[in-house]
Formats: sequence, C-alpha cells, structure tokens
Amino acid sequence: MRGKLENFHSGFVFALRVVKLAIVIFMTSPKTEVIYLGRRKLVSLQRKQDAVQVLGLILLWVPVLAFAADGGFASLESAESIWSAINRLSALLATAMLVIHIALVARIPWIEGVIGLDKLTHSHKRLGKPILYLLAVHFFASVISYSLIDGSALINAFFYLTQNFLSVTLASLALTLMVVVVVSSIRIARRKLSYEAWYLVHLVSYLAIFLSIPHQYELGSDFLTQPLLQSYFTLLYVFVGGNLVWFRILQPVALSFASSLKVGSVKREANRTTSISISGKRISRLGAEAGQFFLLRVLTKKQWWRPHPFSVSKAPYDEIRFTIGNRGDDTALLQDIRPGTRVILEGPFGVFSESKRTKQHVTLLAAGIGIAPIRALAESLASEPGDITVVYRVTDDSDAALLSEVQRICRERGHYLELIKGPRSQSGSFLPDQEPGERPKPDYARLLDIAPTLVDSDVYICGPSRWSKSAKNAIEKVGVRKEQIHLEEFAW
Repeated sequence: MRGKLENFHSGFVFALRVVKLAIVIFMTSPKTEVIYLGRRKLVSLQRKQDAVQVLGLILLWVPVLAFAADGGFASLESAESIWSAINRLSALLATAMLVIHIALVARIPWIEGVIGLDKLTHSHKRLGKPILYLLAVHFFASVISYSLIDGSALINAFFYLTQNFLSVTLASLALTLMVVVVVSSIRIARRKLSYEAWYLVHLVSYLAIFLSIPHQYELGSDFLTQPLLQSYFTLLYVFVGGNLVWFRILQPVALSFASSLKVGSVKREANRTTSISISGKRISRLGAEAGQFFLLRVLTKKQWWRPHPFSVSKAPYDEIRFTIGNRGDDTALLQDIRPGTRVILEGPFGVFSESKRTKQHVTLLAAGIGIAPIRALAESLASEPGDITVVYRVTDDSDAALLSEVQRICRERGHYLELIKGPRSQSGSFLPDQEPGERPKPDYARLLDIAPTLVDSDVYICGPSRWSKSAKNAIEKVGVRKEQIHLEEFAW
C-alpha cells in the first residue's frame, strides 16, 4: 500500500511539473497576431460606426417621442401653450444633446475604439453651438411663458424666477458659463489661446452642466409629469457621469500608479525634438498600439494639472516612447524633463492604427513631428517586403527627426522609403516646388510617381494641419477611397 502511495505521489508531482512547464511555455512564447484585411473587415468597421450613430439618434428621439405622447404637439391653441411647448421641447432636446456632448469626450472605450477620439472631439465641438442656441431658446421661452401666465413684464418674470428658485439662478449661471466655453471654441479665439488656457476654460463646461441639472428636477414639466422620462435621463446622467469619472480620472491614476510609470530616459533628436521614454511595470496592460496616442500628465509643480496629447513614436512593447517637438508652450518644459519624474498616462486613444487597415499595401506619409506615429507604424505593421511605402517630407536631413531610425526600420523590413527634401512650398503644396524648367505636374501625379501602389493602399497621413489637408486633397484626386485614408492632425 505504501509503495502505491509513493508511486501515486511521484506521478502527481511529475504531472504538476509538466503542467507548470506547459504554463510557462504558453505564457512566454511569442503570440502570432492574425491581421484580417479585405472588404468584409471594411463592412464590419462601417457597421460599427453606423450603430454608434444610430444610438445617438435614438437618444435624441426618445424625449421627442415622449413629448409627443404626452400631448405636447396637440394643444397649441394659444400663445401660452405655444411658448410652453417651445420651452419644454427645447429643454428636452438640449438635455439630450448635452448628454451626447459629454459622452463624446467621456473616453468610453467601445465608442472611442470605433469612431476615434479625433472625430469624437470634432463632433463634440460641432454640437457646442446648437446646444447653446437651444439653451438660449429654452431660457427665453421659459421667461416668456411665465410672463404670459402671470401677466407680468418679461424682466419682472425673470427676476421673480431667479429670486424665488435657486435652481433657476444656477441654471442662468450655467448658461453664462456655456456662452464663455462656446466663444472660446470659435476658431479665431482658439488661435489666440494657448492649449493650457483652452483646457482650463473647457473644464468650466462640466461645472455648467452640473449647475443646470437641479432645475430640471424641481421645475421641469416633463420630468415631473413623466416618471419614465425622468428615470431615462437620470440613468443617462449616471452612465455618462460614471464613465467620465472612471475613464478620465480614476482609471488613468490607478493604472499609472499601479504600473509605477515614470520617465525612463530622455534623448535629444533633430529639429528641436526630444524622445521621452516612459518605463514601468507591465506596460503591456495599457493596451497601446502603434499609431495611437496618450494624454501625458507630468507630475511636477508646474505641469501636474493639465495633460498633453502625444503619439507613441515606437512600437509600445516594453516602454512607451513619445517624440515631442518644442512648440514654445509646455512642450518647451518637456525638453528638459528629468529621468525618474512620475507621470500619469490617460489612454491609449485614436484609431490611427492597424485596427483600421483593410489593404495589403500601406502608404505612410509624414511631415515634421508627424513622423512619430508613422515611425511606430512602419516598425509594427504586418507586411511582406515591398508592402509598405514610407514618404517622409523634410527640409533637409538635419531637419528630419528620427530619420536614422526610420531608415533602419525600412532597410530591415523591406519597406520603400522616399525622402522628399526641399523648402516649404510657396503655393501651399505638401510637396516642394518643382525646379525651374521641369515639366509642371499636379501634386497627385507627382505623388503617384513616388508611391505607385497608392490607389490600392491604406494611406496614413500625419503632420501639420495644413500640410495634411493638402496631402489628403491630392490623394483623393488620385481616386483613393475615403475609407482608405487615415488622418492624424496635430491640432486641438
């Protein structure tokens, strides 16, 4: 019996060792990632985008249908009923649009991963003015409606509401703050504001939304008479607010401190740029892809309170590296950052990555500091020799950040590399002006000479805003489909 037990024990120990060895091999073996391409992937991506857009429309239509079901469109016989209907409907639409407005920048992964943070931010900006107009209509309609009911002058009606209802006073303050935020978003104003000032002003929008909520539950006709509608908006507030707090505040802080993220090394590059490597424990858990970007928050006395967006400039395997140009704002301070400085990373964000690729051939276009994500993509894209063409627009070799790294990657992986050298074009072209005596060619024809596989490629463009738009226009004239063009602009 004892011999049988010893044999069993020996066999059990041997089995455990085999299982342990299998686990170690599985955990440490390189995993081969399958990259799906083709029409089916494109259709799948488009359906996901359509689903998110339909969800946005549903969020808008639910309060309108609830308003109609409550007889909102049925009794419009007097001035009082008409202004009351305008007041109610504008409030419902503005509330729904405000929820969508915040959801667009709440960093909700299943939305951001489909649409991309740049497009979400653009939609967020475009919604600002319509929301402000609806809030203004709601404000004036509510005062006019009460004035007609009470038989008092408009100014008296306004003072009565603000003096007797604190929630109305808060809502009026919220409207004023929203005006400030929207005005600061106008292109002319944005040009005069630094990123830091713009960021600070836009924090006010969250305060404005918070201040506007109480009067909806105290005086909102539809909230008070339709419990289901009130529950609907309450759930939306909780969902969007919870996502906002978690993904924009708590998760980045928790992950960054758990990973002990800090500046690992700092290296000066060409063209007034600096590569900053972020090291830490289990960097892979951040889930970054080449081409994506993070919001970097440096924990120093001057910089801790606002983050800055930077694309990764190296395939993010064992570290996260950013190559940052000196634009004269906070980026100037980052040029002299010390190794060991603690940081918080929010992200990764963006769909400027292989996840949107549907073609075997890929053309990568970069200018200026736009080479950062292009360099990372060139390093990590799945490809056979000759599949990838890298076009790097530079003034000269001394102007080209990361040039030696790009040359090495293209040489080792069999990519085509085209350096387009020359001073900035006087005509606004993304290419240098042609030499005197050369046969004139439009930009798209010159680009086809440089990248013959362009039409059948996924095209990734990254550089200054005007340069990128010029390149995109030329690419569209060649006949490249819209869904094949992926644009990453360095603008806010």
